[in-house]
Amino acid sequence: MTKTDIIFDSAGIPLAGHLYLPDTPAAGPHPAIVVGHPGAGVKEQTAGLYARRLAERGFVTLAYDAAYQGESGGEPRGLEDPAQRVEDLKAAVSFLATLGEVAAERIGALGICASGGFVLPATASDHRIKAVGTVSAVDIARQFRLGPDGTQDPAVFQAMLDTAARARTAEARGEQPPVLTLFPDTAEQARALGGEHGVEGFDYYRTPRAHHPRAASFFTWTSIDKMATFDAFAPIPLIGSRPLLMVVGTRAVTSWMSVEAFQRTIGPKEIHWIDGASHVDLYDNKQYVDTAVEKLAGFFTEHLGQAVQGSSSARRPNDRCFRV
Repeated sequence: MTKTDIIFDSAGIPLAGHLYLPDTPAAGPHPAIVVGHPGAGVKEQTAGLYARRLAERGFVTLAYDAAYQGESGGEPRGLEDPAQRVEDLKAAVSFLATLGEVAAERIGALGICASGGFVLPATASDHRIKAVGTVSAVDIARQFRLGPDGTQDPAVFQAMLDTAARARTAEARGEQPPVLTLFPDTAEQARALGGEHGVEGFDYYRTPRAHHPRAASFFTWTSIDKMATFDAFAPIPLIGSRPLLMVVGTRAVTSWMSVEAFQRTIGPKEIHWIDGASHVDLYDNKQYVDTAVEKLAGFFTEHLGQAVQGSSSARRPNDRCFRV
């Protein structure tokens, strides 16, 4: 497997990516998979891990930094714009489709966490994406409006919209607007604010476990009002007959979002539960990532065509599948 630094365009914004090419020779062009990162992530973290592991199984893969984040371009820094995130995924497909190593008619997409939400409208509106997978899928707008577990008091998001409005006014006056800090200073503070899910996010992003200096530590407050009316799940029926696989941990407090998306899907679909895994476990916990990659590799091989021979995608005894 060979990793190459690349740059491609997304609506005029240069995006930085890592392109992974299988080293094993193939009879012709390879099937390919775009891999999107979580809302606070960068390509060097879980998106790159999944991209590398799938490239080892014969797929050309591309992990990249979203616009306004990581090594990619775009101002203001730290903007999380759902519409642009969907555009980024389509732009990544366009880049892959130009490569001689890629079979342009056999491109899939994989979204992790927030990208697991963004990849659904991207697939719904881009017929070049032939199969779509998600890991710990989240509609970031639902997460901010309703909380990770769906039980947040609506007044919380209304207060955030108040702050976003004030930030826009401050910017219009030429002042430096405040930013939305994503993580507190300590694990104890993270637990107080977000329970076990908050602690797991802190441990992944803010400790040596997976910390990366370019990972987002804040969003602009304009990100919040851009999320307010976004709905990653509304376009799902437009995916039609193209297949969907959703990989979810049984301990993930966000799993209700994967269930909702799964219920809206009208074509071939499978939700694959990994027993004992939390939302963040599926980012880098080897025990659970191994299982997820095996399942994803089998799914994409089935629906994008045969890649270079890899590991078996057989279901493990502690996993549960629901398939339609």
